[in-house]
Amino acid sequence: MNAAELLADLAVSLGADAAGWAPAQVPAGAVAEYASWLAAGRHAGMGYLERQLPARADPASRLPGAGSVLVLGVSHAFADPSPPPGGVRVGRVARYAWTPDYHEQLQPVLTRLEAEAARLGVRARGYVDHGPVMERLYAAGAFLGWRGKSGMTVSTRLGAFVTLAVLLTDLPFEGAAPAHPDRCGRCFRCGVACPTGAIGDDRTIDARRCVSYLTIEHRGPLPHELRPGVGDWLFGCDVCSEVCPWSQKAGPLARRLRPDPELAHPDLAAFFGVSERGFERRFAGTAFLRPRRKGMARNALTVLGNTRAPQGWPLLLAGAADPAWEVREAAAWALGQWGEVGQVRPLLDDPHPAVRETASRVLTGSS
Repeated sequence: MNAAELLADLAVSLGADAAGWAPAQVPAGAVAEYASWLAAGRHAGMGYLERQLPARADPASRLPGAGSVLVLGVSHAFADPSPPPGGVRVGRVARYAWTPDYHEQLQPVLTRLEAEAARLGVRARGYVDHGPVMERLYAAGAFLGWRGKSGMTVSTRLGAFVTLAVLLTDLPFEGAAPAHPDRCGRCFRCGVACPTGAIGDDRTIDARRCVSYLTIEHRGPLPHELRPGVGDWLFGCDVCSEVCPWSQKAGPLARRLRPDPELAHPDLAAFFGVSERGFERRFAGTAFLRPRRKGMARNALTVLGNTRAPQGWPLLLAGAADPAWEVREAAAWALGQWGEVGQVRPLLDDPHPAVRETASRVLTGSS
């Protein structure tokens, strides 16, 4: 068994649901397509993607002499755990965040692979979805799946709920590398189901409209016209992956990662009346740290404004008095959705102009 086979077998034994090799090459056409997506501004506020383009286009900038990439696919297709008792458990969380941060869970796998590669005389460097590498391109080259019409990697065996990790190596790639054939056919359920119309007809996503981007990466108030489309999504969005026939066929099959009911169905009250430090302590090692406490409180109020879940009423009042202006702004909008204009009127005197503007929109019926 050669080094490539040993490393792939080790990856599977460590919990990868699929593993395959691809050449460490990025075709010029893929770079041009990505650059065009950036030029159109569809990366929204993720400026780091633009800064990382040169590194993404050249794997050797991450690992000199890079010749081949070991791609790992790890399923996060969980069965929905039952919500814990008590609390204000309204809203949905994207499945990948139902488990403690997958970056931290998969990094030890890559560290072990790096060590084994070194023992075999192979230089290697691993990334879990956070380095400037084109994981989805490599996944197609490794025959793990194809880029679906949603822009996500889709696998006939694992569906669309797939987390990718890569190990760049200086092993030469041997043999041909035909990309995985497209199995979407004429299906476009993902695009039709997208609640904000973020999925284009070119297999790309406009992050400016994507619920996942808006609830995780976006800072400040959510665009008013997109708030209804956020629906009950508290963190991220799985609609395009849920409706994919390949996901439905695969069913729940996550093997390495395990869901935590408190993350799958969090108590919204945990985002109010607590300091940022207290929030960080409670949710250490989870994806909820990305939008921070005020982002999660903003999202919670958006969900409550859309669902009007009665158990969330105390949180609307707490949000209107929150120290973060972004939260007070979301509370003004949510209170308006409930028709509680009397509670909105005091926010016309809020010190932040965005809060006053939203309060005014609510009171004039334009929000």
